[in-house]
Amino acid sequence: MSDYTKYPDVELVRLLKTSDHAAFTEIYNRYFYLLYVHAVKKLRDEDLAKDLLHELFTKLWVRREWPLTAENLTGYLFTLTRNRILDHFSHQKVKARYMDSLKNYMTTWSSSRTDALVRENDLNALINKEIDAMPKKMRAIFVLSRREQLTYTEIAEKLNTNENNVSKQVNNGIRLLKKKLSIFFHFLFLF
Repeated sequence: MSDYTKYPDVELVRLLKTSDHAAFTEIYNRYFYLLYVHAVKKLRDEDLAKDLLHELFTKLWVRREWPLTAENLTGYLFTLTRNRILDHFSHQKVKARYMDSLKNYMTTWSSSRTDALVRENDLNALINKEIDAMPKKMRAIFVLSRREQLTYTEIAEKLNTNENNVSKQVNNGIRLLKKKLSIFFHFLFLF
């Protein structure tokens, strides 16, 4: 077995292209620490630097049959490392912009949702106020129809009246609400 530590980079690259695991291991052992120190200086994160370099060397092995000039293996590996670091920073910027956009959307959605809930509560309060202001018999029939979801027949039996009267009272109640609430909607859409 040959001593790969004595081989020049040119020979290691040639052997790497023939899928020689020992040549790959020697390249890894020869350059990992140098690249690691460089990556840690740039990234300021040891674990991230290790991950980045493991990905880089994995890619080197997977693409070993691609054209690779061995004239300057050190420069080639440093360039690959630099590009991976720049890709990482670029990805972090995109990620930060996305998170800012998401936070902005959530804040806007939250405030618009809160505004909608306030308006919904105001509208419900106004409807309840207008229902309470209806004449006693109309209010009783309207509440049984709309809130308790009883049919006209059930309401007529419960209140000892006929279905025609129930229908008439419900329709009058709806008409009265539309008239009173149209003013509210007019102002709502103005502002």
